[in-house]
Amino acid sequence: MRRVLTRPLGAHAPAAGGLAKAALPHVDGSAAAAVQVFVSNPRGWALSDGDPKQDDAFVEGCAQREIPAYVHASLLVNLGSPTAATVERSGATLDHALRRAHRIGARAVVFHAGSAVDDGYTATALRQVREVLLPLLDADLPPLLVEPSAGGGRSLAARVEDLRPYLEAVDWHPKLGVCFDTCHIWAAGHDLATPGGMAATLDLLVATVGPGRLALVHANDSRDTCGSLRDRHETIGAGSLGEAAFAELLSHSSTEGVPVIVETPTTGFAGHAADIATLTRLAKPSHQRGRARVTAVTRPRGLRRT
Repeated sequence: MRRVLTRPLGAHAPAAGGLAKAALPHVDGSAAAAVQVFVSNPRGWALSDGDPKQDDAFVEGCAQREIPAYVHASLLVNLGSPTAATVERSGATLDHALRRAHRIGARAVVFHAGSAVDDGYTATALRQVREVLLPLLDADLPPLLVEPSAGGGRSLAARVEDLRPYLEAVDWHPKLGVCFDTCHIWAAGHDLATPGGMAATLDLLVATVGPGRLALVHANDSRDTCGSLRDRHETIGAGSLGEAAFAELLSHSSTEGVPVIVETPTTGFAGHAADIATLTRLAKPSHQRGRARVTAVTRPRGLRRT
């Protein structure tokens, strides 16, 4: 049997060549206890219906391993764009991602908060967010998780406090949760590396969005300095955040029961396996930390309604 952890540690897995065929070996090789996948081209608008056999095999494989799955929507999604065609395509892409997530048993769909692009467009951009998201959130589909960006370009949500107007735009809908990306938050100017900095930022997150709204963590170190506005992921502990920040992350009450996904550099599954092993070690009390690799699986909570 695998040891139960309160914070399942997982990885973003490849899907090219067949969802189950590509993702499940990555899960096994990295000892992932949660998995995130793309269900369409991450840098394109083309949408696929998927392969039913691969979908069934993925669902069965996740059930056998007792791991939760998440979908990450295309990186092109921008509900705040001043270009109508981009907003329309973004809405269609999110609808597709939600339906694919439902088909493969994923718990939620992650999407980037987006950008107003132009000066003076933020209020209109947030109205667009409302118009597109509310019908999707009201549908009988998985929840959506908004992920703050690294900042820059008139971002609609980069710093933690930006999430308040974003959630207000959809009337604090209970099916809109938050995905907390450590590299993005660091790039947006939250100092996570100073002792107590990660805990203070998570305290601010809870104060801003309420308890239970945090539903997923992307654990990524950074190649850049705090406030750089640059989204360049690095191996856990090898970047500018350092291991101590992730130890704080994994001991904070707000992350209790929340899956943690690494999106760090990797060749095959090796890089992710190393980062999951590092996080497993850091999740232990300091006096118990060693270098042994631990495999872990749990059944995480769903997004709470607030």
